[in-house]
Amino acid sequence: MRTVEGGLREQHKARRRSRILEATRELLRESPEAVISTERIAERAEVSPATVYNLIGPRDKIWEALAAGFMDELERRLVAAGAAGPREVVRSTVQLFVEDPVVSRRMASAWQGSGLLLDRTPHRHLRRAMTDARTEGLLRADIDTDALAAMVSSSCSGALHQWVAESIDDDRFLARALFALDVALAAAAADPCRDRLLAPLRDRGTR
Repeated sequence: MRTVEGGLREQHKARRRSRILEATRELLRESPEAVISTERIAERAEVSPATVYNLIGPRDKIWEALAAGFMDELERRLVAAGAAGPREVVRSTVQLFVEDPVVSRRMASAWQGSGLLLDRTPHRHLRRAMTDARTEGLLRADIDTDALAAMVSSSCSGALHQWVAESIDDDRFLARALFALDVALAAAAADPCRDRLLAPLRDRGTR
């Protein structure tokens, strides 16, 4: 009986937490430049301010929770896509952010830990995709795929923060992220696959 009651309590907490985060997203979309207080979030979510603090935490934890939600959604998409290659991982990551630009920009600009935003889900999938590419013979056998994925993730993070600052638009965000990936793949290409992996860079140069 206690196990059932505990399970119901956890479900109720999870629903309230989800409601709090959705209320935050709604308020951000309605007033992109406004300060979103705990009181306003609580009112929209129909809970007390203390509940917001207890289930999420102070303001920086709210941004962190929103970021975790973004990464959870990306994880679902990449898992649903199956064995995604490096380009699919990068495209899916960029697409997720540009689909909800107001929320993702505020989250990335307000959260102090936003530099680590891409270190979880996309980086893990990118590492796996790079390892698969090496196993398939696309990349040289001596390539450290973890280091290669880390370099691409760092470049994509830089492009993300340029987009957050609105110094580049959605298309340039994607282009810069893919360019970083293509440069890394071309540099690490196995000899029989070099022309294939250089092709995106050559095509870019002819546009």
